[in-house]
Amino acid sequence: MKNILRILCIFGLILLLSGCWDRVEVNDLAIVTAAAIDIKDDNQIELSLQVFDPKALSTGGGQGGGGGGAITLVRSQIGSNISDALSKLQSKIPRKVFWGQCKVFIFGEKLAKKGIQEQMDFLLRHPQPRERAYLYVSKGDPKKMLESLPPLERYSGEVIRELSDLHIGMQVTMVDLDKMLIGKDQAATLPFIKILPPGKGQEKLQGIPYIVGTAVFKKDKMSGTMSEKATRGILWLRNEMEAYTVSVKPEGAKEEISLNPVSARVKLIPQIRNKQWKMLVKVNTEGSVIQNGTNLKLSSPKSLKTLEKAFEEDIHKRIELAIEQAQHKHKADIVKFGLEFSRKYPKEWKRIENRWAEVFPEVEVEIDVEGHVRRQGYINTPGGMPEKEVKEK
Repeated sequence: MKNILRILCIFGLILLLSGCWDRVEVNDLAIVTAAAIDIKDDNQIELSLQVFDPKALSTGGGQGGGGGGAITLVRSQIGSNISDALSKLQSKIPRKVFWGQCKVFIFGEKLAKKGIQEQMDFLLRHPQPRERAYLYVSKGDPKKMLESLPPLERYSGEVIRELSDLHIGMQVTMVDLDKMLIGKDQAATLPFIKILPPGKGQEKLQGIPYIVGTAVFKKDKMSGTMSEKATRGILWLRNEMEAYTVSVKPEGAKEEISLNPVSARVKLIPQIRNKQWKMLVKVNTEGSVIQNGTNLKLSSPKSLKTLEKAFEEDIHKRIELAIEQAQHKHKADIVKFGLEFSRKYPKEWKRIENRWAEVFPEVEVEIDVEGHVRRQGYINTPGGMPEKEVKEK
């Protein structure tokens, strides 16, 4: 009798495990590649989706990389919130909207200034959007970013994502933004993007989205923007410096020398002395020369020392500009000073935690930069310059 019951149980389990009754075929999905969220004058939310066009793929649309045919289409709808707009949008798309491949979310500047908390709630609560998707703020209408037809890539969402992968400006994912908004500082940053106008002879929609700086948030509201130069300083402070060039003019030189920073070590050392809150920023970096427009011989210790001094001064100015704007222009702790103070001085931090927005602009900052040039490239003297014109200092 026991054996019969076991056999019946096994057969019953087999019936439960077999079959794909809840499967969704790829042919039934509208695969979203990028999304834009903005607000209209009547406080309605506009949701725009960039979706793969299967017909364009089947007919070879977009092949050749020349921007001759788009493989995506853009659909928009307005609702009281994202959920409402998505519901209305779904009723006009014959396939089920699928967020799993969406790697780019763009907030309109107008919406960002009003607040993005409700939008973040939807994106984090919904099971499909990727937590590692990149977030941005656009200058003007974000829908135009999705509608552009870049000549080098298949669709604009891919252009924006690849710029972030190259570390052109800030790189912020959905989970990063959530941590910043609920963190001790309640200050956040997102890459600020615009559309580069199309070149001569190109079509109107062939503009390319590009990163022009950083949008700064106090809590969930955008308070302003930082320039590309100031953004570089923030990247230094966050140890996120990568993939860009520093051009400096050594003392006495008429032209510039360009370097690629190859490594950087940044320490934020908080101090409280006589009730004065102070932050020591120590930077130790190494650079590699990629172009020498001067007549200096870089194998000379004197020339090298002059170059390293100019390198240090340039980094110092970038960091100083970033801190100045964070403390006095935006009054938002996007440099994470509060986090460092809370770790080293937990008791003192607890007393001023609720007043950190007032204390942060008064924090005294000292910047100490130590720069070294370890690589001069394959040649020591300026290329193509006669030996008699080369100087050691």
